[in-house]
Amino acid sequence: MSEIATIAATIFKRAGKAQRFIVAIAGPPGAGKSTLSAALHDVLPAGTAEVVPMDGFHFDDSVLEKRGLRPRKGAPETFDFAGFEVLLKRIRAGEPDIAIPVFDRSIELSRAAASIIATDTRFILAEGNYLLLDEEPWNRLAPLFDLTIFVDVTRGELEKRLRQRWHEHGRSDEDAIAWITSNDMPNIERVLARRRPADLIIRQG
Repeated sequence: MSEIATIAATIFKRAGKAQRFIVAIAGPPGAGKSTLSAALHDVLPAGTAEVVPMDGFHFDDSVLEKRGLRPRKGAPETFDFAGFEVLLKRIRAGEPDIAIPVFDRSIELSRAAASIIATDTRFILAEGNYLLLDEEPWNRLAPLFDLTIFVDVTRGELEKRLRQRWHEHGRSDEDAIAWITSNDMPNIERVLARRRPADLIIRQG
């Protein structure tokens, strides 16, 4: 059985007869959370799972500029935590047809109501850097998750992946390295140093 199939089987077993089961998939920038979430979505029974990305709650660049946070985009303080928390509580409560925002990295903007969680969606795959962050207010999310997964990747591999990511989005190698050094690496160190224990750890790279 593949690793993805094994994780999916664990989710299915842990869920039991629950009508809604929320999985947190956390890890530092570049760890492959979105890739893992998409893979799990594809192997869980058709029509039963939906991915909920934390990145949909990025503050817009105009808001970050006003707050002096534009150079730190991606840090915990640059997300609408309250909005994300409310969304998870609505999901937990089983509300019907919940619209969720999705971050479009190609334009660096969140698209509102870009996806819908239907009433009969059973498995929620919430993914983001700070889902296991042991800091206020992020640690308030802990009771909202039924299973937690942490994607653990070496710093060297993370830097390699992030350089590739920023190249693909049009940054020069010099600009990519500068951004990784000033922005991504501090976020990576914060995730690694201040995380709560996870139920499952997936090691890569």
